[in-house]
Amino acid sequence: MAARNFTREDFEAAKAWPFAEARALIKRLEKIEAAAPAGSTSVSTGERPVLFQTGYGPSGPPHIGTFGEVVRTTMVRRAFEALTGRATKLICFSDDMDGMRKVPPQLPNRDRLEPHLQKPLTSVPNPFDTDHPSFAHHNNAALRAFLDRFGFDYDFYSATERYRSGAFDATMLKVLEHYDAVMDIILPTLGADRRETYSPILPISPTSGRVLYVPILEFDPASGRITFEDEDGARTEGSVLGGQAKLQWKADWAGRWVALGVDYEMSGEDLTESVRLSSRIARALGAEPPAGFNYQLFLDEEGKKISKTKGNGISIDEWLTYASSESLALFMFQNPKAAKKLYFDIIPKTADEYWSHVEKFAAQDGARALDNPAWHIHEGAPPDATPPVSYGMLLTLVSAVGSADADLIRGFVRKYRPDADEIALAEVDRMIAHARAYFDRFVAPNKSFRAPTAAERAALAALSRAYRALGDGASEDDFQTATFTAGKDEGFENIRDWFRGLYEVVFGQSEGPRMGPFAKIYGAAATADLIDEALARD
Repeated sequence: MAARNFTREDFEAAKAWPFAEARALIKRLEKIEAAAPAGSTSVSTGERPVLFQTGYGPSGPPHIGTFGEVVRTTMVRRAFEALTGRATKLICFSDDMDGMRKVPPQLPNRDRLEPHLQKPLTSVPNPFDTDHPSFAHHNNAALRAFLDRFGFDYDFYSATERYRSGAFDATMLKVLEHYDAVMDIILPTLGADRRETYSPILPISPTSGRVLYVPILEFDPASGRITFEDEDGARTEGSVLGGQAKLQWKADWAGRWVALGVDYEMSGEDLTESVRLSSRIARALGAEPPAGFNYQLFLDEEGKKISKTKGNGISIDEWLTYASSESLALFMFQNPKAAKKLYFDIIPKTADEYWSHVEKFAAQDGARALDNPAWHIHEGAPPDATPPVSYGMLLTLVSAVGSADADLIRGFVRKYRPDADEIALAEVDRMIAHARAYFDRFVAPNKSFRAPTAAERAALAALSRAYRALGDGASEDDFQTATFTAGKDEGFENIRDWFRGLYEVVFGQSEGPRMGPFAKIYGAAATADLIDEALARD
């Protein structure tokens, strides 16, 4: 679908959180411009693109949180562009000059890595069977392939390249110039022992190549020369320029903001205190920290925070096995400042919500359309065609006919919606593959049929007869009415109890489809046969 035209008034009236974030960024830029000396240029004058950033630690592969941070940042970026017409740029920054603190347990050839602890990740050998020259280069390539897979528009920056090229030299000298101010910010947050050895600048040992966590004994802000103790205790003179040293975390984050001129960066709520301290350091270096917010972390099925180390969540490949990347983008769009459960049982619901938003977008205009998640997921151009059946309905069809018979399921859908175009039917084919995979892993192993109560048996028998009498030519409403009537006639005061019983007896699960659409798709006689088979089961 081509992007729809909106008016300036439409954009100004939009209330979705990416627009709210974009307005906060606009205020930041206005503040910088107001404070700038007369005649000077700044980002607010349009001299350079407005810079958005996301960070990545290349000690492991990219994961679902990486996707979430980049897709959310992109949503804010597009909202900002829509409000201002300004050019923007997204940097995906790899902290690949960090020292390797420990060897991750899942890596192959771990014995080859042990001698390289504390070396920058770009100086650690590559343990994988790939052509990349280091551990970090391998993971950086994986990050770029990951981002490219989803079509993100970004520029990749390597910390090692930035430090060694001299791009951070001016900032390193600024840190030396304001060394005491930076120390005053960080030291109160540290324990007594850590205060004795802390330095915002970490030299790289000229003998071992390791990142040294040692105090700076002497320094010259003009030349960038520093004195420190090397690993062997020898008093050593070096430089902070050209990648011979790097900034320690918090100072490093602030230094990156200053060196690159970052205007917007979001991060997880576990980094809230780091954002506060890094922002103070940035101001001490004479720069305004970027706009942004701390999003909440994901929870597993037990309500515990998801951990890469524990593996208690869901991977992005797992989500994409069972639903589309667009549905995952919707999950990331929804309530980013609230902790949310990220586990398998939310996938079908989110997949159907995504298509519901796309369908609604076609009938919306103005700010209502701009507040629709579909506008943000598709960067202003959601698809025109929507599938003629829901993900939940496909799961039930798979359950009814058997997960292996995709052609039969397609036949049901085409019979149900004969006017559906090929684009919509192609989406159905993709959804069938997802639904079959989901059914095989999560639904089939947990099916538990039970015998009906006397009232349920009578109601189900009546329902089977009613479906056969209606025939395939009846409407969805006819089938739905017949289903309600069968329950009411047998005295079910709470109709939910009737439907729960129907699902548990016939489908082996406590929840199920709207029976009107299901009977219409599956067929009146075929649905009656399902009921009769369930009644004969006990």
